[in-house]
Amino acid sequence: MSNNQISVIIFTYNEEKNINQCIQSAKILTDQIFIVDSQSTDSTVKIAKEKKIPCFSFPYSFYVEPARNFGIEKAKTTWVFLIDADERITDNLALEIEKVIKETKFTYYFVPRKNIFINKWLKHGGWWPDYQPRLINKNFFITWPKQIHSMPKIKGGAGYLKNSLLHFFHGNFEKMVDKTIIFEEIEANLLFLAKKQANTLIFFRKFLGELWRRLFKNFGFLDGKAGIIEGIYQAFSKTITYLYLYEKSRSF
Repeated sequence: MSNNQISVIIFTYNEEKNINQCIQSAKILTDQIFIVDSQSTDSTVKIAKEKKIPCFSFPYSFYVEPARNFGIEKAKTTWVFLIDADERITDNLALEIEKVIKETKFTYYFVPRKNIFINKWLKHGGWWPDYQPRLINKNFFITWPKQIHSMPKIKGGAGYLKNSLLHFFHGNFEKMVDKTIIFEEIEANLLFLAKKQANTLIFFRKFLGELWRRLFKNFGFLDGKAGIIEGIYQAFSKTITYLYLYEKSRSF
């Protein structure tokens, strides 16, 4: 595939442990690679520059969505593929991307994502196929809202790729807890603005409901230790959100 067809945009914040392998996987698809870094304080940018990967700085945010527009605008190619530093492009995915951008049946594509935790692909628990909008034709791109977990606005129709992106999420338990503190605080703020309620009964209902959904309704227990731990942790995270909401309601 010629290098002027597609760019890979890697979004980073303190990803010195991931950035090298992420760049290597991006090179499977194209040589047109650049990084949008949210003011990392570790060696992420240094490592990328040593590999001669262009880096653009973007103001730090707790989550990636605010940086999406900036990154897409920086691309000089018609097509862009968005990737986070803890994700990897595979050979089969690169071949499929090369094929679909030549066919141009759709203006953007959702990519299935294999979430890998403790070296285990989570096939159950609601974690698969985890479609993400990552392959975009810039000519039809409108905007990417800054809200957490927002979807891009793009003219035209969406396609769905068959081959998956690998996602090595969490990293370790310490990172899991750090991420929970940040993300559940944001979710609690949104719930507070929506005037949602929080009380003791809701705490139990949210915990048990999420545990049931992850482990039993979506068969998360079939993924063994990794699936069970992740199911319990998601139930914990959901409860933390409503504890934050309860605190905000009391202080209002």
